[in-house]
Amino acid sequence: MRIYWKGHACFLIECEDGINILTDPFNNEVGYPIPQEEINIVTVSHQHFDHNAVDLVKGSPHVIQNPGVHTIGNKSFEGIPTFHDKSEGKERGTNIVFLMNIEGVRLCHLGDLGHLLEEKDTARLANIDVLFIPVGGHFTIDALEASKIVAALKPKITVPMHYKTEYLDFPISPVENFTKLYQNVETRNVLEVDPQALPQQPKTIVLNLQTSSID
Repeated sequence: MRIYWKGHACFLIECEDGINILTDPFNNEVGYPIPQEEINIVTVSHQHFDHNAVDLVKGSPHVIQNPGVHTIGNKSFEGIPTFHDKSEGKERGTNIVFLMNIEGVRLCHLGDLGHLLEEKDTARLANIDVLFIPVGGHFTIDALEASKIVAALKPKITVPMHYKTEYLDFPISPVENFTKLYQNVETRNVLEVDPQALPQQPKTIVLNLQTSSID
């Protein structure tokens, strides 16, 4: 599979069977260009404008926006309820962590997680191949808290998201606050994931923004 960063917490996951999955689509207020690819499946971690713009997604996708186990074809998605803050949702509401099993790859998208994970959730999220984790702070966990979650989950590949860029006016921190905590950091345009060739050592990969349509 191939994974592209479309901005903020939005990733395009191109599967080998031609299915396109999009996570947390944003609206025009966010600042990033709206993805133009035809999408088959969308996951929505919570109902905020920078994560739930399903109406702007091209195609007629299945939309997954509730906790529980969802199976579409040979792909499974488990939505795990969490919170967008450190006060059990009193400030910013709930958040869904999505655990995805796709073509032999186990991916986890933490959405706008606002707190450290409980032990039961850490156990549930074992053996992750690719972890998408917010690192910008203010609305979510910050870089240091993200590093603690990475240490607990031990994913093979960590992809930071939800951080300050030139496109974004949000009062959040840049990705460097997170990447400076690690030595094995790479920058790529696309993340190609082969379940038979996953890295032996944990790796952090920063994806460059892909604003044009992916053929």
